[in-house]
Amino acid sequence: MRAFNKEWSRILRREPTARQKRLAAELRRLREAAGLSARQAAALLGVSPAQITHIESALAGVSEKRLRRLASHYACTDEAFINALVAMATDRTHGWWEQYRGRLPTSFLDLAELDHHASLRHDVGILFVPGLLQTEDYARAVFSARVPELPEEELELRIQHRIERRVIIEGATPIPYVAVIHEAALRIRVADRTVARAQLARLLESSEADNVTLRVVPFDLDGFARASTTMTYVGGPLPRLDTVVRDAPHGSVFIDSEAQLNAYRTRFRKVEAVSLGLDRSRDFIHKLAKEL
Repeated sequence: MRAFNKEWSRILRREPTARQKRLAAELRRLREAAGLSARQAAALLGVSPAQITHIESALAGVSEKRLRRLASHYACTDEAFINALVAMATDRTHGWWEQYRGRLPTSFLDLAELDHHASLRHDVGILFVPGLLQTEDYARAVFSARVPELPEEELELRIQHRIERRVIIEGATPIPYVAVIHEAALRIRVADRTVARAQLARLLESSEADNVTLRVVPFDLDGFARASTTMTYVGGPLPRLDTVVRDAPHGSVFIDSEAQLNAYRTRFRKVEAVSLGLDRSRDFIHKLAKEL
């Protein structure tokens, strides 16, 4: 057993991805809902308690066979949910974002991987145009304003990464995308008039795609105060595997508890409810463009 544990420690992950952490969190929630301790779960599976701890910390993976056994011991009967967890556990995708590993912060790779597996995406932009809709020059202005300033090489890498993420709404199999943008984000000039005009033109162009829904919240619309929060809501294979992404000073924060997901679903519905319709939103953007 000591030799086995030594070998096990050698294969532990050094830096789990956000997707791997989500799988680990869901397995921990299932165990806790079943009222079992990690030691009890380990006994049922015939492994050491340390292995359960490592699995639930995303430091180690879990095979499909063991995952299904755990789900059975945890009395989970939601077959669709179990299958979704199995897909997460056995996924070996090496996407385009891997070229940035070691060159950009891990959160950038986690965002791209989350996008890749998304079934839908909802963005709310209050002060900035959502990243997926930004032009290259707009993105450059946003990243250039970072303090401390980024080295030129990393600045260009971040811009390139952001542009490549568009594949989820512009690629061969685009996902449904809804963006609600406040007038403040449309009016704030992150650079100059030329960049602002190009950005508004980009929004109008993107809004013509069948999978893209673009709505605007003008300053003079009532009922926005309680719903005013920037957010990214990403749909998973099942609603309980959805994810909310919030920006923080140290990087992106992934939110996945059911209570918080429900709260953000409500927030998004409120924002969408007070926004202009599709045609009026396009007309509003056209009007702003003419003012520049």
